[in-house]
Amino acid sequence: MTDHSNAYFGKLRLAAAAMLLMALAACATPFKADVSRFQSQLPAPQGQTFAVVADDAKLAGGLEFAQYAGLVQDRLAKLGYTPVQDPAKASLIVRFDYGVDNGRERVRSTGPSSPYWSPWYGYGFYRPSRFGYWGSPWHYGWYDPFFDGGVDSYTVYTSGISIKIDRAADGERVFEGKAEAVSTSNHLQYLVPNLVEAMFTGFPGNSGETVRITVAPEKK
Repeated sequence: MTDHSNAYFGKLRLAAAAMLLMALAACATPFKADVSRFQSQLPAPQGQTFAVVADDAKLAGGLEFAQYAGLVQDRLAKLGYTPVQDPAKASLIVRFDYGVDNGRERVRSTGPSSPYWSPWYGYGFYRPSRFGYWGSPWHYGWYDPFFDGGVDSYTVYTSGISIKIDRAADGERVFEGKAEAVSTSNHLQYLVPNLVEAMFTGFPGNSGETVRITVAPEKK
């Protein structure tokens, strides 16, 4: 076998090892989400019933929606609100939506020292969806140290959930919030539970404040 072949297979082994290390590292990486919440006269839990409904009619009645809506229901129940299945019997209507975009290519410029490869470089990520324009108004950049080993490009996805709570008696909005994350995953089964966890961390939060919430990785 020639030196050229040895070098080629050596590079393949290094690339495979690097991919394995990245996969293992990603499993232990905390999930970070930007959470924006607004509230106006959100009632205290005592005596308040609620029903979770789809804010997007396309999701209504689906098994996937029911699974994720159950996460929202559980979190509100833990806060003291009483869940009901029939929205007509609820004092609060919780409108829930979720999604992930089609992704965009992320290219490393020159190396770790590049200003385009820093933890908070704002690349102005705007992608229209039924949620609006993801990335606005935060303009956060995205950084993953596990990609510093020579990967030139990869795809990042912007995911999000929105929760709106209306008073059933008069339809008045008492809470609305949005949680957004940028990651290399587009799997809703992974993204939505983490986004819900971020949304309800410190719930209901300070009205009008956008905060970055870090959710600890799952324990093995």
